[in-house]
Amino acid sequence: MQEPRSIVQLKEGKRYLLFGGAYSNLHALKALKQEADRLGFEANEVICTGDVIGYCAFPDETVRFMQDWGALSIAGNVEEQLATGAEDCGCDFDSGGRCDTFSRQWYPFAQEQLSPESLSWVQSLPDHLSFELGGQSWLVLHGSYSARAGYVFESTPTESKLKQLNLSGADHVIAGHCGLPFVSEQSGRVWLNAGVIGMPANDADTRCWYAVLEEVDGRVHWSFHRLSYDHSSAATAMREKGLPEAYAQTLETGLWDNCEILPETETAAQGQPLVVDSGVL
Repeated sequence: MQEPRSIVQLKEGKRYLLFGGAYSNLHALKALKQEADRLGFEANEVICTGDVIGYCAFPDETVRFMQDWGALSIAGNVEEQLATGAEDCGCDFDSGGRCDTFSRQWYPFAQEQLSPESLSWVQSLPDHLSFELGGQSWLVLHGSYSARAGYVFESTPTESKLKQLNLSGADHVIAGHCGLPFVSEQSGRVWLNAGVIGMPANDADTRCWYAVLEEVDGRVHWSFHRLSYDHSSAATAMREKGLPEAYAQTLETGLWDNCEILPETETAAQGQPLVVDSGVL
């Protein structure tokens, strides 16, 4: 039997800025806030799909920045693991692989750096957020509905996405975890992943991604956007704190060290320019 999920129902709004995976990348998060301010988004209109904490150099500072900003977030698998004092990040990496090996460096670092106040914030995060937009329900989750660390990609079969949509009980899903932005429509229902800001999207571009979802004249529009930030300083900070060199290089090259978590389709697209189309429902 599935455990009960904690869900926060948001008050009625007309637009949201969506992002995932800050990954302790304080430089990227500060750049995103500047962008949100420029676009006129209030803090309660900004939603993170989880994994505020991760690979980069400023886990505690990133949490405190989120707290001060007041932006909304759900718990990613990293937050879930930190909240319970688990010994690993819960990313479901292949044992002994490069991602697993690197996680044994960055996860203990994050765990050690978190202040009691930051850990309390992490423990307070809900599993899901939900809201109404365009007269339909939207659920914010991390990986899949069945598994917080479940991977759903653009190439994931339609029937698998529909199964997760049906389990969620929502008309549409906003997800994170996989690190790549995409939107899929199936049977009039939307699975949207805004991408992440803490790491590039494996397309040889150092910029990261966020999305905007808004209701205009009764219809819901989505658009995907690039975000530039001081990736060089973020990489330097990782090196200064002894974090994985491979991930520091990823910030500088826009390419992942490996494609262990990726399906064949996404692996074949490594290094290719990434375009995610806007749409309307």
